Amino acid sequence: MKSPNLPQGWRWRKLFLAALLLAGWQSAPAEVATPTNAAGAGLVFIDTSFENASPLWYERAADGAILVNLLYDHERASSNRAAGHIHFQLQAQPGAKLTLEFKNLDNVWNGRMGSVARELKAVVVSENGRDWKPVPTDSLPGNRIRLTLEMPGPRLFVARVEPYRLSDLDRLLASLRQSPLVDITMIGQTVQGRRLEIVRIGDPQAPHRVFVRARAHPWESGGSWVVEGLARRLLQADAQKFLKRYCVYLLPMANKDGVAGGRTRFNMAGKDLNRNWDKPADPQLAPENAALEKWLEGMIHTGQPPHLALELHNDGGGQLHISRPPVAGLERHLGRMALLETLLRKHTWFTEGSTKPSFHNAGSLGEGWLERYGVDTAIQELNCNWIAGLQDYPSAKHWQAYGEKLAEVFDDYFEQVKP
Repeated sequence: MKSPNLPQGWRWRKLFLAALLLAGWQSAPAEVATPTNAAGAGLVFIDTSFENASPLWYERAADGAILVNLLYDHERASSNRAAGHIHFQLQAQPGAKLTLEFKNLDNVWNGRMGSVARELKAVVVSENGRDWKPVPTDSLPGNRIRLTLEMPGPRLFVARVEPYRLSDLDRLLASLRQSPLVDITMIGQTVQGRRLEIVRIGDPQAPHRVFVRARAHPWESGGSWVVEGLARRLLQADAQKFLKRYCVYLLPMANKDGVAGGRTRFNMAGKDLNRNWDKPADPQLAPENAALEKWLEGMIHTGQPPHLALELHNDGGGQLHISRPPVAGLERHLGRMALLETLLRKHTWFTEGSTKPSFHNAGSLGEGWLERYGVDTAIQELNCNWIAGLQDYPSAKHWQAYGEKLAEVFDDYFEQVKP
């Protein structure tokens, strides 16, 4: 077959390109390998398709590090935003050394810039999503956190704290339903229509009543583990002595939608479930709080309000938050909260102490329930980085043990406090 008629210049260019191409085939290696020491070499995919996974996107930096951009969730009618929930699965070559850099940690609270970076001192990793071990992180300038890992196999889960998912709660509730000491009542639904349950353990006619709520903020899974530890302890054979003195009411997961979607702070309508308790809840925007409020008012109407309420959270400080609104009988309340702190120190590994006398957490459940309903209420923060009383990283096992010991705390409390 004859070559097409080309101008003379094009014929010479064609011959020159053919010669270069032939030279390249003869001298180039058969395969070009990716450098094995690159920071992100070996990464295949970051999977977020499973329950409670963080919404995020990622890219490679110039040095090969994987830049993980967490997505913010936003408060309604506010500049406030939050990102801090971490839960995803790395898929990579076994033995690969990966460097991850977490970005988008510049949270906004009360209209002021802040960052979760100062509280993000460690994460946990797991090959199977159940057995976790801690890994420390490194702080970088500009509110960035760096994490270096070596892949033990083709997949590795990474989380900020040990996850507690809706499926974990479902397993707990199924177990609790087997006991004649337990009553589980649906009190309402979330924004997306998930059931909200109050779990009662013990005799409703017991002399005293305790209420415990967990997971108003979705990333803070420590509270759910504490609730599970408390519930299981109260059903042990020797716990009858506790249930003769008090009955416990539990709301084990207040923000189910947020937990399911891997969100950080707000519900799906942009409301913070630990705020706005200084006024009636909006049933459209915060149906979770409206349902709890209706339950509480029903208990008050029947003459059975909680004598003590405890709201469980996670943060990087681990203090007991005692709010001081201008209410009648404040000194009596502060005396009871001082006793609660003493008993936490006595029976559990709690050592961090309580907030300063000037602390005022307007709108929180801890303040709102005291101000509106006269219920002695505290907010317990669980340190997400380090348990000083145990000199160990936090874990589900430690938090469950804390919940078990709360059974003794409440017993001792009501032995001394006579509402």
